[in-house]
Amino acid sequence: MSALMAPKLETVVDFVRTIAQRELVSRFARIKQQIKLDGSILTEADTAMQHALQEAFARAWPQILFLGEEMPADQQQQLLENSQAALWVVDPLDGTSNFSVGIPYYSVSVALIQNGELQLAVVYDPERDEAFYAQQGQGAYLNGQRLNLAAMAKIEKITIGIVDFKRLATALANKLVQQPPYKSQRSFGSVALDWCWIAAGRGDVYVHGKQNLWDYAAGQLILEEAGGVSATLAGEAVYNRSLVPRSAVLAINRGLFERWFAFLQVK
Repeated sequence: MSALMAPKLETVVDFVRTIAQRELVSRFARIKQQIKLDGSILTEADTAMQHALQEAFARAWPQILFLGEEMPADQQQQLLENSQAALWVVDPLDGTSNFSVGIPYYSVSVALIQNGELQLAVVYDPERDEAFYAQQGQGAYLNGQRLNLAAMAKIEKITIGIVDFKRLATALANKLVQQPPYKSQRSFGSVALDWCWIAAGRGDVYVHGKQNLWDYAAGQLILEEAGGVSATLAGEAVYNRSLVPRSAVLAINRGLFERWFAFLQVK
């Protein structure tokens, strides 16, 4: 992609913020829900947000393909297999369950993949008007303020763990309940925001047993650019340009990550 056609991060943030305020905030807690085939919730807001983003991005960057959560799986797979093309990966409403019942913790997640690598990321929280964003090699930011976990490098104890229990193996979930390695535990309901809150130091560690590419792609780049550490429960990189769901283990520094990762290994 030429420099002239490459998206400017500030422009992507503006698009996401403007469209989310129009399509999501106006519908918050005032919308009917449907159940998709995989058991997850779908609302009018999901589809309206995805459609609006796809239209706006196509006008601004027609050379970049668009993969949205609400597309059919076979179409998503075809887009991923086009390895030569730049690709937007979008979750138009991450945290639909929260959104549909009025819990103000949901987000829009947008990542740009080019040459197989995560290049640009935006995660926007409409309720707090918080935009988390990053570009490869250029740091991570929250509303213009640099996210830098280096200041937390000396933290050695886990105060807050963000844990999604329902997607963990029973033995691991039981271990976390019976032998909690943290002082306090939280579960919020938007994967993309969870990654960003760790990047912002609002939690020390995180674990989730099953999340999709559109859930974690933007969050992973933001966390990495902030200086955080991540891997799957098997010790692999979370992002692998695949539709196969991935587990995720995060921490604000390497020392905490190693202790947290070791704790999570259950035979």
